Amino acid sequence: MEELISQLIDSGYLKTPAIIEAFKKIDRRDFVPEELKGFAYVNEPLMIGEGQTISQPLTVAFMLELLELAPGQNILDIGTGSGWQAALLAKIVGLAGKVISIERIKSLSDRAKKSLLKFHFNNIELIVGDGSQGCPKGAPYDRVVAAASAQEIPQPWKDQIKIGGIIVAPVGESLVKLTKLGETEFKTERFPGFVFVPLIKDGKKS
Repeated sequence: MEELISQLIDSGYLKTPAIIEAFKKIDRRDFVPEELKGFAYVNEPLMIGEGQTISQPLTVAFMLELLELAPGQNILDIGTGSGWQAALLAKIVGLAGKVISIERIKSLSDRAKKSLLKFHFNNIELIVGDGSQGCPKGAPYDRVVAAASAQEIPQPWKDQIKIGGIIVAPVGESLVKLTKLGETEFKTERFPGFVFVPLIKDGKKS
């Protein structure tokens, strides 16, 4: 794990002390299927079942840095998957913050819940549902982050983010960072070269 973190720091993907500390405290190995634990520190995505993956550490580090995270923030995490990213987020925002993580596949959400038990977080809420619709009950959010690729950023996410808030999500084969400047005004930044599983909406690719 130390070697992986050093590589991410040396290559410029991990920069912020709080994110580096989260990577040290939240062991990726705890979220990888038993048969793949020997590959937990390889800088690659790994299959976790149901056609889904635990994201490449480099990608997770890059996304967390783009989010400009701070203690006390209210976060919406779209696509719980293994639960690793939700755990990293919960560690960074701290006890004054909140992470709502939504996953459409119940078996993955249940498995993530078991993996998270070790860390005794009381600032994570796992929900089974259609992440493309966000989660109105927890809105407005300071940050929204997604681990599945859509053709465009879903409107519900834009509606549920605070003014001044940030959305980081894959669109096609790019990561997009949206900063909400006003009720309908966003600053858009694109970072190409990323591949994610597709965002599923009501049984169809979004």
